[in-house]
Amino acid sequence: MSNKLEQTPYWQRFFAGYEPVKEWLAKVDPDIAIVVYNDHGLNFFLDTVPTIALGCADEYENADEGWGLQTLATFEGDAALSWHLAESLVEQEFDLTTCQEMLVDHGFVVPMALMWRHLPEWPVRAIPLAINTVQHPIPSARRLYKLGRALRNAIVTYPEDVKVVVFGTGGMSHQLQGERAGFIDVDFDLQCMNSIIDNPDWLAGMTTTEIMERGGTEGVEVIMWLTMRGALSDTVNVVHKHYHVPVSNTGAGVLILEDAR
Repeated sequence: MSNKLEQTPYWQRFFAGYEPVKEWLAKVDPDIAIVVYNDHGLNFFLDTVPTIALGCADEYENADEGWGLQTLATFEGDAALSWHLAESLVEQEFDLTTCQEMLVDHGFVVPMALMWRHLPEWPVRAIPLAINTVQHPIPSARRLYKLGRALRNAIVTYPEDVKVVVFGTGGMSHQLQGERAGFIDVDFDLQCMNSIIDNPDWLAGMTTTEIMERGGTEGVEVIMWLTMRGALSDTVNVVHKHYHVPVSNTGAGVLILEDAR
């Protein structure tokens, strides 16, 4: 006999993982959302792909690969904070591309929409932080963990009093082509989530090849979660944890982590 969870449609199980996130965000009420994501050929194509690109604009328009009419409002940026982040990250020896004009695609828009599309307008100012996980060589997992550490330093030295939430995005295990198309490793995904909570050095210590062997060629996107984790304290509290494999054949995990107090 099926249990209650199995009787629930897959899409309800998928979105159920985000309801506690919405509630937590409403309680925390952040001013800024820094979204760590990968661009899908909208701003950067295979001939020119920066390793790290930071949005330094006052607004960001949804232009997801040029399909159809705009259905979401433009995202308000925070150029002053962006330039502070850029200067601080460069001082900490992270060379990055600064974008005074930047379009955003689903890598950025989907997490924002999952959190706040139910509201009449975006309640936060947003800053895109695009990471190359497409054109090899891509940054190492360790490098992105260190980027998160540097990002934390940049945020806490900003002179204005603002609340900042950092979204680490990226699909978990999945592969879109070749003999392993449709591949998912649930055990690896759960290992990654546990590592990000308690032992980020485990995931940060893996090579790009090792992550792709375990999680699929596109599953390497999970390294972007480490930038979010690096922006937190060494010890964190887990507010919410959820994992599901939706019909899109991509491992989908959700974590809410706070600095331990």
